[in-house]
Amino acid sequence: MQSELKILDKPVGFRKLIGLETKELLDGYAVMELTVSPEHLNSQGALHGGVVATMIDHAGGTAGCFSADKGKQRKAVTLSLTTSFLALVSEGKITAISRKRPGGRRIFVSTTEIIDESGNLIAVGEATYRYIDL
Repeated sequence: MQSELKILDKPVGFRKLIGLETKELLDGYAVMELTVSPEHLNSQGALHGGVVATMIDHAGGTAGCFSADKGKQRKAVTLSLTTSFLALVSEGKITAISRKRPGGRRIFVSTTEIIDESGNLIAVGEATYRYIDL
């Protein structure tokens, strides 16, 4: 599966810049991980909320778009994103765990939890996406 992940979900663009890596992909489910570095911190020395929101957005979209059937890969755009920040983190690895909720043909919702290495809940988010034609 690890070699398959590299082919199916190669980091590009902003995700590559921040170091957000895919760890697991299943239909309707995605796990992504980021190692917090000084570049990810805000002026108070804590993980910047934009990094957390990016993790929620990308992991949630990936959970909704990934299909084990390579002929059915989809793309989507984010319609809305809500984030609740629950705890601070300034180092270590953080993980985004996303699940697609049942939905319609063109619109879907994903729920994401961000946890630290100890399993503490850092943030939760929910996003709505619209599938787009390629």
